Amino acid sequence: MKGYILLCFFVLVQIKGFSQKGYELGALGGVSYYIGDINPNYSLKTPGPSLGFISRYNFNTRTSIRFDMAAGRLIGKDKYSENPFQKARNLSFRTDFVDASMDFEFNFFNYIHGSRNQNFTPYVFGGLALTYFNPRAELDGTWYGLRQMGTEGQAIGDEYGHFTPSLSYGLGFKMDFNYEWSFNIELSVRQTSTDYLDDVSTVYPDMISLAARRGNIAPLLSDRSAELGVEPIGAPGRQRGVAGDKDAYYSMRMGIVYYIGFLQCPDISKPRR
Repeated sequence: MKGYILLCFFVLVQIKGFSQKGYELGALGGVSYYIGDINPNYSLKTPGPSLGFISRYNFNTRTSIRFDMAAGRLIGKDKYSENPFQKARNLSFRTDFVDASMDFEFNFFNYIHGSRNQNFTPYVFGGLALTYFNPRAELDGTWYGLRQMGTEGQAIGDEYGHFTPSLSYGLGFKMDFNYEWSFNIELSVRQTSTDYLDDVSTVYPDMISLAARRGNIAPLLSDRSAELGVEPIGAPGRQRGVAGDKDAYYSMRMGIVYYIGFLQCPDISKPRR
C-alpha cells in the first residue's frame, strides 16, 4: 500500500510536469464589435460590452477542447461612416446577443501549470457556435424590435430567425500566476450564417404596402433618410444592403482562469485480479 501511494505521488509529479490533464474554468470581460452592412470597414467607434465564461479540458500541454458561453451587445450606426451612401441611408441598430461555442484549442508552446519556465503560451482555437440575436432601433425615445417590423418587406411569418449557427475561431495568450490561476487575453470571432444581425440585407420595400401589413412605425424604421431633412431615398427595390455578405462579430476579452488538475494512476500500478 505504501508503495502504491509513493508511486501515485511520483506520477503526480510527472503529470504536473508533462501531461497536465485537467479542467479549467474562468470568466473574461471586454468589448464586442459587429461587422456588416452598417460597419463594413471594421470601425471601432461603436463598442459594446461583452462577458464570457470559458471551460477547458486539457488533453496534454498543447491541446484542449473548450466550451464557451458569452453575452454582450453589438451596435452599428451609419452616421459614423465616411461612405456617402451610408450617411444618407442613416440606419442604426443594437442587439444583445448570447452565444455558445465548442472549439479545439492548440498551444504554440508547452504549457505547464506551476512551471517556472513553461508557464505561458500564445494559442489558437476554432470550432462551431450558436448565436441568439434580436436587432432593435430607437425612434423618438422608444426602442422597437426590427424583426417584427419586416423592414425589407418580409411577409408575416417569413421573418428571419433569432438564432444563427456560426464558425468560431480566434487567438489568445495565457500566463500562469501560480499552479491554479492564470491570466488569459483573447480575440474571438463569430462568422455567422445570417445577414440580419443588423436587420439590413437586401432592398427597400414598397412603403405603402409595408405600412398596411406592419403599421405606420415600420416604414419610419425601414427608411430613416428623411430624418436628415432630405428627400427619402427608400424607393421600392432600391439597394438597402448587400445580401451576399454575411454578418460577423468579434470580442476582445481578458480575465482569469482556474485550473483543476487531477491524477489517474497508470494501469501498471493497479493490482491485477
